[in-house]
Amino acid sequence: MPDLHVALGALRLNNPVLAAAGTFGYGVEFARAVRLERLGGLITKTLTRAPRDGNPAPRLVETASGLLNSVGLQNIGLDAFLREKLPALRRFSVPVIVSVLGESAEELSAMVGALDAAEGVSAIELNLSCPNIQPTARSPDPPASGHGPLMVAQDAEATATFVKTARQATRKPLIAKLSPDVTDMSPVARAAERAGADALSVANTFTGMSLDPSTRRSRLGTLTGGLSGPAIRPLAVYRVWYTAQTVRLPIIGVGGVVRAEDAVEFLLAGASAVAVGTANFADPRAPLRVAQGLERYMSAHGLQTLRELQGAANR
Repeated sequence: MPDLHVALGALRLNNPVLAAAGTFGYGVEFARAVRLERLGGLITKTLTRAPRDGNPAPRLVETASGLLNSVGLQNIGLDAFLREKLPALRRFSVPVIVSVLGESAEELSAMVGALDAAEGVSAIELNLSCPNIQPTARSPDPPASGHGPLMVAQDAEATATFVKTARQATRKPLIAKLSPDVTDMSPVARAAERAGADALSVANTFTGMSLDPSTRRSRLGTLTGGLSGPAIRPLAVYRVWYTAQTVRLPIIGVGGVVRAEDAVEFLLAGASAVAVGTANFADPRAPLRVAQGLERYMSAHGLQTLRELQGAANR
Protein backbone atom coordinates (compact mmCIF):
# COMPACT_ATOMS: atom_id res chain seq x y z
CA MET A 1 0.00 0.00 0.00
CA PRO A 2 1.30 3.50 -0.77
CA ASP A 3 2.38 5.59 2.20
CA LEU A 4 0.24 8.75 2.34
CA HIS A 5 1.75 10.16 5.54
CA VAL A 6 2.99 13.73 5.32
CA ALA A 7 4.58 16.27 7.66
CA LEU A 8 3.79 19.98 7.72
CA GLY A 9 6.58 21.06 10.00
CA ALA A 10 5.87 19.35 13.32
CA LEU A 11 2.31 18.54 12.26
CA ARG A 12 2.01 14.88 11.18
CA LEU A 13 -0.92 13.81 8.98
CA ASN A 14 -2.00 10.29 8.01
CA ASN A 15 -2.84 11.55 4.53
CA PRO A 16 -2.43 14.89 2.74
CA VAL A 17 -6.12 15.75 2.29
CA LEU A 18 -7.71 18.25 4.68
CA ALA A 19 -11.14 19.83 4.93
CA ALA A 20 -10.66 23.53 4.23
CA ALA A 21 -11.72 26.37 6.52
CA GLY A 22 -15.15 27.86 5.97
CA THR A 23 -16.69 24.85 4.22
CA PHE A 24 -16.71 22.24 6.98
CA GLY A 25 -18.20 24.20 9.87
CA TYR A 26 -16.38 23.55 13.12
CA GLY A 27 -15.97 19.89 12.17
CA VAL A 28 -18.34 18.32 14.68
CA GLU A 29 -21.38 19.09 12.49
CA PHE A 30 -20.15 16.57 9.92
CA ALA A 31 -19.35 13.73 12.31
CA ARG A 32 -22.53 11.81 11.41
CA ALA A 33 -21.84 11.99 7.69
CA VAL A 34 -18.05 11.65 7.63
CA ARG A 35 -15.63 9.46 9.56
CA LEU A 36 -13.52 12.35 10.72
CA GLU A 37 -10.60 10.13 11.74
CA ARG A 38 -10.07 9.25 8.07
CA LEU A 39 -9.39 12.86 7.15
CA GLY A 40 -5.81 14.02 6.96
CA GLY A 41 -7.04 16.83 9.16
CA LEU A 42 -9.80 19.40 9.43
CA ILE A 43 -9.48 23.15 9.47
CA THR A 44 -12.22 24.89 11.40
CA LYS A 45 -14.29 27.82 10.27
CA THR A 46 -12.23 30.96 10.85
CA LEU A 47 -12.75 32.33 14.35
CA THR A 48 -12.58 35.93 15.45
CA ARG A 49 -12.15 37.16 19.01
CA ALA A 50 -15.80 38.18 19.37
CA PRO A 51 -18.76 36.56 17.60
CA ARG A 52 -19.55 37.88 14.11
CA ASP A 53 -22.88 37.93 12.32
CA GLY A 54 -21.22 38.11 8.92
CA ASN A 55 -22.35 39.96 5.83
CA PRO A 56 -25.94 40.58 4.69
CA ALA A 57 -27.70 38.01 2.49
CA PRO A 58 -27.53 36.77 -0.16
CA ARG A 59 -24.09 35.36 0.56
CA LEU A 60 -23.63 32.71 -2.14
CA VAL A 61 -23.83 32.96 -5.91
CA GLU A 62 -23.03 30.13 -8.29
CA THR A 63 -20.78 31.04 -11.20
CA ALA A 64 -19.40 29.05 -14.12
CA SER A 65 -17.57 26.14 -12.46
CA GLY A 66 -17.32 28.09 -9.25
CA LEU A 67 -18.91 29.75 -6.25
CA LEU A 68 -18.82 33.38 -5.18
CA ASN A 69 -19.30 33.91 -1.46
CA SER A 70 -19.48 36.89 0.86
CA VAL A 71 -20.20 35.10 4.14
CA GLY A 72 -17.98 37.54 6.03
CA LEU A 73 -16.62 35.18 8.67
CA GLN A 74 -19.83 34.53 10.58
CA ASN A 75 -18.72 32.61 13.67
CA ILE A 76 -19.41 32.07 17.36
CA GLY A 77 -16.17 33.64 18.56
CA LEU A 78 -13.08 32.05 20.06
CA ASP A 79 -14.33 31.69 23.64
CA ALA A 80 -17.51 29.88 22.61
CA PHE A 81 -15.51 27.58 20.33
CA LEU A 82 -13.17 26.62 23.16
CA ARG A 83 -16.11 26.06 25.47
CA GLU A 84 -18.61 24.35 23.15
CA LYS A 85 -16.94 22.90 20.05
CA LEU A 86 -13.40 21.89 20.94
CA PRO A 87 -14.40 19.44 23.71
CA ALA A 88 -16.61 17.60 21.20
CA LEU A 89 -13.79 17.49 18.63
CA ARG A 90 -11.48 15.82 21.15
CA ARG A 91 -13.55 12.64 20.81
CA PHE A 92 -12.20 12.13 17.30
CA SER A 93 -8.66 11.11 16.45
CA VAL A 94 -8.21 13.71 13.75
CA PRO A 95 -5.74 16.61 13.69
CA VAL A 96 -7.68 19.81 14.37
CA ILE A 97 -6.29 22.99 12.82
CA VAL A 98 -8.00 26.07 14.20
CA SER A 99 -8.27 29.02 11.82
CA VAL A 100 -8.18 32.48 13.38
CA LEU A 101 -8.27 36.10 12.25
CA GLY A 102 -7.24 39.02 14.41
CA GLU A 103 -8.07 42.65 13.66
CA SER A 104 -4.64 43.60 15.00
CA ALA A 105 -1.38 41.80 15.71
CA GLU A 106 -2.04 42.17 19.44
CA GLU A 107 -5.49 40.65 19.18
CA LEU A 108 -4.13 37.79 17.09
CA SER A 109 -1.43 37.15 19.68
CA ALA A 110 -4.03 36.85 22.44
CA MET A 111 -6.10 34.41 20.38
CA VAL A 112 -3.10 32.28 19.48
CA GLY A 113 -2.03 32.25 23.11
CA ALA A 114 -5.44 30.92 24.16
CA LEU A 115 -5.21 28.18 21.54
CA ASP A 116 -1.68 27.32 22.63
CA ALA A 117 -3.03 26.43 26.04
CA ALA A 118 -5.99 24.45 24.66
CA GLU A 119 -5.89 20.67 24.58
CA GLY A 120 -6.85 19.14 21.26
CA VAL A 121 -5.53 21.87 18.96
CA SER A 122 -2.95 20.35 16.60
CA ALA A 123 -2.03 23.51 14.70
CA ILE A 124 -3.21 27.07 14.07
CA GLU A 125 -4.02 28.62 10.72
CA LEU A 126 -3.57 32.39 10.51
CA ASN A 127 -6.19 33.73 8.14
CA LEU A 128 -4.37 36.74 6.78
CA SER A 129 -6.34 36.92 3.57
CA CYS A 130 -10.14 36.88 3.87
CA PRO A 131 -11.55 39.08 1.07
CA ASN A 132 -15.02 39.35 2.60
CA ILE A 133 -14.53 41.67 5.56
CA GLN A 134 -13.72 45.33 5.93
CA PRO A 135 -10.78 45.43 8.36
CA THR A 136 -10.49 48.35 10.72
CA ALA A 137 -7.14 48.10 12.46
CA ARG A 138 -5.10 46.02 10.06
CA SER A 139 -4.44 48.44 7.23
CA PRO A 140 -6.22 51.78 7.29
CA ASP A 141 -5.14 53.06 3.88
CA PRO A 142 -7.10 51.99 0.80
CA PRO A 143 -5.14 50.70 -2.20
CA ALA A 144 -4.79 52.85 -5.30
CA SER A 145 -7.64 50.94 -6.94
CA GLY A 146 -10.06 52.24 -4.30
CA HIS A 147 -11.53 48.77 -3.78
CA GLY A 148 -11.23 48.94 -0.01
CA PRO A 149 -8.61 48.35 2.69
CA LEU A 150 -5.67 46.09 2.03
CA MET A 151 -5.64 42.73 3.79
CA VAL A 152 -2.60 41.62 5.80
CA ALA A 153 -1.41 39.10 3.20
CA GLN A 154 -1.24 41.80 0.54
CA ASP A 155 1.65 43.43 2.38
CA ALA A 156 4.91 41.66 3.24
CA GLU A 157 5.69 43.85 6.24
CA ALA A 158 2.24 43.41 7.76
CA THR A 159 2.44 39.67 7.16
CA ALA A 160 5.77 39.47 8.94
CA THR A 161 4.41 41.43 11.91
CA PHE A 162 1.34 39.26 12.33
CA VAL A 163 3.19 35.96 11.91
CA LYS A 164 6.04 37.00 14.22
CA THR A 165 3.58 38.08 16.90
CA ALA A 166 1.70 34.80 16.62
CA ARG A 167 4.94 32.84 16.67
CA GLN A 168 5.88 34.41 19.98
CA ALA A 169 2.56 33.29 21.46
CA THR A 170 2.74 29.56 20.68
CA ARG A 171 4.95 26.56 20.03
CA LYS A 172 2.24 24.87 18.01
CA PRO A 173 2.63 24.69 14.22
CA LEU A 174 1.54 27.87 12.45
CA ILE A 175 0.09 27.92 8.94
CA ALA A 176 -0.08 31.29 7.18
CA LYS A 177 -2.98 31.51 4.73
CA LEU A 178 -2.01 33.82 1.90
CA SER A 179 -3.95 35.81 -0.68
CA PRO A 180 -3.79 35.16 -4.43
CA ASP A 181 -4.77 38.79 -5.06
CA VAL A 182 -1.23 40.15 -5.22
CA THR A 183 1.09 40.99 -8.08
CA ASP A 184 3.81 38.72 -6.68
CA MET A 185 3.34 36.22 -3.84
CA SER A 186 7.09 35.76 -3.30
CA PRO A 187 7.74 38.71 -0.95
CA VAL A 188 4.76 37.84 1.24
CA ALA A 189 5.62 34.13 1.33
CA ARG A 190 9.23 34.85 2.24
CA ALA A 191 8.11 37.29 4.93
CA ALA A 192 5.90 34.62 6.51
CA GLU A 193 8.77 32.14 6.35
CA ARG A 194 11.25 34.51 8.02
CA ALA A 195 8.72 35.43 10.71
CA GLY A 196 8.34 31.81 11.81
CA ALA A 197 5.48 30.19 9.90
CA ASP A 198 5.75 26.40 9.70
CA ALA A 199 3.68 26.09 6.51
CA LEU A 200 1.76 28.16 4.00
CA SER A 201 -1.77 27.78 2.67
CA VAL A 202 -1.86 28.86 -0.98
CA ALA A 203 -4.26 30.38 -1.35
CA ASN A 204 -7.52 31.99 -0.29
CA THR A 205 -10.33 32.89 -2.68
CA PHE A 206 -9.98 35.41 -5.51
CA THR A 207 -11.94 38.63 -5.12
CA GLY A 208 -14.72 38.81 -7.72
CA MET A 209 -18.10 40.30 -8.58
CA SER A 210 -21.38 39.08 -10.04
CA LEU A 211 -23.82 41.73 -11.28
CA ASP A 212 -27.46 41.17 -12.19
CA PRO A 213 -28.42 42.98 -15.44
CA SER A 214 -32.09 42.96 -14.47
CA THR A 215 -31.55 44.84 -11.20
CA ARG A 216 -28.22 46.44 -12.11
CA ARG A 217 -27.00 45.48 -8.67
CA SER A 218 -24.71 42.89 -7.14
CA ARG A 219 -26.16 39.39 -6.83
CA LEU A 220 -24.56 39.32 -3.37
CA GLY A 221 -25.54 41.30 -0.32
CA THR A 222 -22.15 42.96 -0.68
CA LEU A 223 -20.56 44.30 -3.83
CA THR A 224 -17.71 41.78 -3.97
CA GLY A 225 -17.10 38.21 -2.84
CA GLY A 226 -14.51 35.46 -2.91
CA LEU A 227 -14.42 33.14 -5.92
CA SER A 228 -13.65 29.46 -5.29
CA GLY A 229 -14.18 26.09 -6.94
CA PRO A 230 -12.80 24.42 -10.09
CA ALA A 231 -12.83 27.74 -11.97
CA ILE A 232 -9.79 28.93 -10.00
CA ARG A 233 -7.82 25.66 -9.91
CA PRO A 234 -5.36 26.47 -12.74
CA LEU A 235 -4.65 29.83 -11.12
CA ALA A 236 -4.16 28.22 -7.71
CA VAL A 237 -1.91 25.46 -9.06
CA TYR A 238 0.29 28.08 -10.68
CA ARG A 239 0.56 30.06 -7.44
CA VAL A 240 1.57 26.92 -5.56
CA TRP A 241 4.23 26.15 -8.17
CA TYR A 242 5.51 29.74 -8.14
CA THR A 243 5.57 29.99 -4.34
CA ALA A 244 7.34 26.64 -4.01
CA GLN A 245 10.24 28.10 -5.99
CA THR A 246 10.81 30.85 -3.43
CA VAL A 247 10.34 29.23 0.01
CA ARG A 248 11.32 25.97 1.65
CA LEU A 249 8.17 25.70 3.74
CA PRO A 250 5.60 22.99 3.09
CA ILE A 251 2.58 24.29 1.18
CA ILE A 252 -1.09 23.35 1.43
CA GLY A 253 -2.62 23.76 -2.03
CA VAL A 254 -6.15 25.15 -2.02
CA GLY A 255 -8.47 25.92 -4.90
CA GLY A 256 -10.95 23.75 -6.75
CA VAL A 257 -9.93 20.28 -5.54
CA VAL A 258 -12.80 17.95 -6.39
CA ARG A 259 -11.11 14.74 -7.56
CA ALA A 260 -7.91 12.88 -6.75
CA GLU A 261 -6.42 14.08 -10.04
CA ASP A 262 -6.88 17.66 -8.85
CA ALA A 263 -4.89 16.87 -5.71
CA VAL A 264 -2.18 15.28 -7.84
CA GLU A 265 -1.86 18.53 -9.81
CA PHE A 266 -1.13 20.47 -6.64
CA LEU A 267 1.35 17.86 -5.43
CA LEU A 268 3.17 17.90 -8.76
CA ALA A 269 3.38 21.69 -8.51
CA GLY A 270 5.11 21.43 -5.12
CA ALA A 271 2.37 21.20 -2.50
CA SER A 272 2.81 18.83 0.42
CA ALA A 273 -0.93 18.64 1.12
CA VAL A 274 -4.25 19.91 -0.24
CA ALA A 275 -7.43 21.26 1.30
CA VAL A 276 -10.88 20.53 -0.14
CA GLY A 277 -13.25 23.47 0.15
CA THR A 278 -16.17 24.23 -2.17
CA ALA A 279 -16.65 20.54 -3.04
CA ASN A 280 -17.75 19.95 0.56
CA PHE A 281 -20.99 21.85 -0.09
CA ALA A 282 -22.04 19.29 -2.70
CA ASP A 283 -20.57 16.26 -0.94
CA PRO A 284 -19.26 16.35 2.66
CA ARG A 285 -17.35 13.14 1.90
CA ALA A 286 -15.34 14.84 -0.85
CA PRO A 287 -12.08 14.91 1.17
CA LEU A 288 -12.38 11.16 1.81
CA ARG A 289 -13.05 10.49 -1.87
CA VAL A 290 -10.01 12.52 -2.84
CA ALA A 291 -7.78 10.68 -0.34
CA GLN A 292 -9.01 7.28 -1.47
CA GLY A 293 -8.60 8.24 -5.11
CA LEU A 294 -5.08 9.48 -4.43
CA GLU A 295 -4.18 6.13 -2.91
CA ARG A 296 -5.55 4.34 -6.00
CA TYR A 297 -3.64 6.69 -8.29
CA MET A 298 -0.37 5.98 -6.50
CA SER A 299 -0.96 2.24 -6.60
CA ALA A 300 -1.79 2.32 -10.31
CA HIS A 301 1.42 4.23 -11.05
CA GLY A 302 3.68 2.20 -8.76
CA LEU A 303 4.35 5.08 -6.38
CA GLN A 304 5.25 4.26 -2.79
CA THR A 305 5.44 7.67 -1.11
CA LEU A 306 4.12 11.18 -1.70
CA ARG A 307 7.68 12.42 -2.12
CA GLU A 308 7.69 10.81 -5.54
CA LEU A 309 4.89 13.20 -6.57
CA GLN A 310 5.78 16.36 -4.71
CA GLY A 311 7.36 18.90 -6.99
CA ALA A 312 7.78 16.38 -9.80
CA ALA A 313 6.79 19.04 -12.36
CA ASN A 314 10.15 20.68 -11.66
CA ARG A 315 12.27 17.54 -11.98
